[in-house]
Amino acid sequence: MSAAETGADARILWRMACGQPRHGDHAARLQAFYAPQAAHYDAFRERLLRGRGELIDKLEIGKGMRVVELGCGTGSSLDRMGPRAQLCASIQLVDLCPALLAIARQRATGHNNVEVIEADATRWQPPAPVDRVFLSYALTMIPDWEAAIANAVGMLKPGGRLGVVDFHIPSSGGAFASGFWRRWFAHDGVHLSAAHLPTLLSHLPDAWTDERRTPLPYLSGLQAPYYLYVGRRAEAAKSVSVAR
Repeated sequence: MSAAETGADARILWRMACGQPRHGDHAARLQAFYAPQAAHYDAFRERLLRGRGELIDKLEIGKGMRVVELGCGTGSSLDRMGPRAQLCASIQLVDLCPALLAIARQRATGHNNVEVIEADATRWQPPAPVDRVFLSYALTMIPDWEAAIANAVGMLKPGGRLGVVDFHIPSSGGAFASGFWRRWFAHDGVHLSAAHLPTLLSHLPDAWTDERRTPLPYLSGLQAPYYLYVGRRAEAAKSVSVAR
């Protein structure tokens, strides 16, 4: 790692050590926390946030699909989608943080089918139902996460898929480990919960899930629990005519 990269990591780690501000509304807290680290956000998170590329693969995004990412951050999912992004009918990237969205807009340059939107993931809705919705390490940062899940499910067309990858509290975790991870992540505005995955499954039980752990940069020996989830909305019931 170069001296410049080490210095950038040090600045990110300092911001994380300071934690997310406790004043202002949710949008103001996000902006205050991420604006100073936005330029180096992707390089550091690439080593921390695992499973994002695999989630996109599991969603099987294809030609002509309408896709929404809630809590898109810098829009780095466009890089993971690669050539598949150009095949989509539309991609809408939604987030509340202007500093991160500014980078997402730069990344979306040249993608005529991509729209970057500053909005609340619990309330924003696309003009028509979509084929795919996903949240990548965003659900734990949304205070009303239940509303975000319900909103995501509500914008799916029949047969559409919802994907989520995020940190969480696994059902197999002990009380000490659960308490440690809750406090450690909450300092930076990331609120882990054992209820996220069961709630997702209650909405869309036709699903693939996997629970894993990932090493943390600069914290040798510590592995944070995370999960992947891809749920499918049921197809619309076909009407059957009955001869009389």
